[in-house]
Amino acid sequence: MSDILVLIDHSEGTPRKVSLQMLTAARRIAADTGDTVAAVWLGEDADDAEEVLGANGAQTLYWWDDEDADAYVTLPKVEALEALLDEHDVGAILFASSNHTKDVAARLAIRRDGGVITDVTDLAVEDGTIVATKEVFGGATITKSRVADGKLALFGVSANAFPVEATDGDAPDVVEFDVDLSEAAQAATVVSVEKQGSADRPDIGEAAIVVAGGRGLGNEDGFELMEELADVLGAGVGASRAATDAGWYPHRYQIGQTGRTISPLLYLGSGISGAIQHRAGMQTSQNIVAINKDAEAPIFQIADFGVVGDLYDVVPALVEELRDRAD
Repeated sequence: MSDILVLIDHSEGTPRKVSLQMLTAARRIAADTGDTVAAVWLGEDADDAEEVLGANGAQTLYWWDDEDADAYVTLPKVEALEALLDEHDVGAILFASSNHTKDVAARLAIRRDGGVITDVTDLAVEDGTIVATKEVFGGATITKSRVADGKLALFGVSANAFPVEATDGDAPDVVEFDVDLSEAAQAATVVSVEKQGSADRPDIGEAAIVVAGGRGLGNEDGFELMEELADVLGAGVGASRAATDAGWYPHRYQIGQTGRTISPLLYLGSGISGAIQHRAGMQTSQNIVAINKDAEAPIFQIADFGVVGDLYDVVPALVEELRDRAD
C-alpha cells in the first residue's frame, strides 16, 4: 500500500479550497488503488486544520512544522518532499496547479526522475495506472496522459476541477518530520510578502463564480459595474487581456493564455469577444454566460447562455433582479 500525497496549499492556517478538492481527487484514486490518502503540510499552523483535512479524507497528515518552509524560495519544499519520499512509499503526488507549486514539482521531478502533468481537469485509474485529462493548444484538444511505469507521478490539479466532498472521517494521524536544509535551499530568502487583491472577493483561481469584463466595457469605469455584479453574486472579478493592457484593471486579474486559467462553476463575461487567447483561460468553466452586443462574437460559440445586448442595459437590470431575489 502506497501513499497518495496531497500537497496542501494553505494561508494563515486555513487550507485553500483547491486543497480540499485535491483530497476528493485523491480519495477517488485511492478507492481504485487501495492506497492511503495523506496530506502534506509544509509550514506552521497546521493544528487548526487537522479536523477539516480529516473531514475531507486525509488519513495521515505529514507535517513539517518549521518557519523555514516559507522563509526561503522553492527549494525547502522540494527537499521536504524528498524527505518524505525517502521514508515512505509514495504512489503519486497531487499539487495545486499554480506557478509556485509547478516550480516545486518540476524541481522534484528532475531530482527524482519523475514525470509531471500540470493543469489537470480529471484523474482516473485505468489498468492500475493513474490517467490525467487536460486541455492543450488553447483548449482545442483534450488529452489523456500517464506517467511512465516506475516513475514518480506528479499531477498539478486545476482549481474547481473536482468538488469538495466532505466525509465522516476522523482527524488524521499526524506524523511530524524534520528537514535538514541544504545551503542551496537557503540561498534565496523571502524578505517580504505583500498580499494583493480585495479581501472582500474570492481569488479568481478558486472562486465558484467569476465575473469578467473586456474591451466592450469601453473604459475603466465599467469595472465598477463588474464589481457591483460580483459583490451581489459573491464572485471574483477578472478581465480580458485587452482590458488589462488598456490599464482598466490590474494585470493580476487577467484571464487567458498569458494570464490566469480558471475553472469556476459559473463564468459571466461582459463585453468580451471571446478571442482564443481569452478562451484558453476560461473555457473549462462549467457554465458560461456571455453578454455582448455583437451576435457574431466568438464567445457565443462556447457559451451555455448568451445575451445579445448592450451590457450597460443588461448588467444593471441583472444586478437589480439579483438584489430583489436576495431580499
